[in-house]
Amino acid sequence: MTGIVVVSGNPRAGSRTSALAVAVGEAIAERLGSPQPHVIEVGSLGTGLLAPGDESTETARAIIREANLLVVATPTFKGSYSGVLKVLLDPLPAQALAGKLAVPVVTAGSATQATAAEALLRQLLVELGAIVVRPGLPVLEADLPESTAIAQKYAAAMDW
Repeated sequence: MTGIVVVSGNPRAGSRTSALAVAVGEAIAERLGSPQPHVIEVGSLGTGLLAPGDESTETARAIIREANLLVVATPTFKGSYSGVLKVLLDPLPAQALAGKLAVPVVTAGSATQATAAEALLRQLLVELGAIVVRPGLPVLEADLPESTAIAQKYAAAMDW
């Protein structure tokens, strides 16, 4: 098993959403005494996401399937998770994430958007068989400068 895997579903690698996701993964790893998380930047996969059999994309999917715990993060686009995240996860077979813990992390401009997008991301992860922790972590864009503190507070509050 791979341990903790962070999946940043932002189309742009190195985004603020990605920084938050990595901070959450690192805070959980620290809390559990686990190695640092493996990070998948979906935006870095580029056009390979759409190419059947693309080696980098298939490797990312394999790492996701081998994880014990997933931190899946996305910015809110049109009231939902990002399209690139959906393109990465859609080819996974039913129950591909069975028995894996998943932490949905969503960034948005407003609390209403964040809550709605978190519910949709949760639904996608459940559809794939993941055990999705409650609560997830919706974060307002205005609060992203405090990502490390938010991540540490979140990890400390969970009963891992």
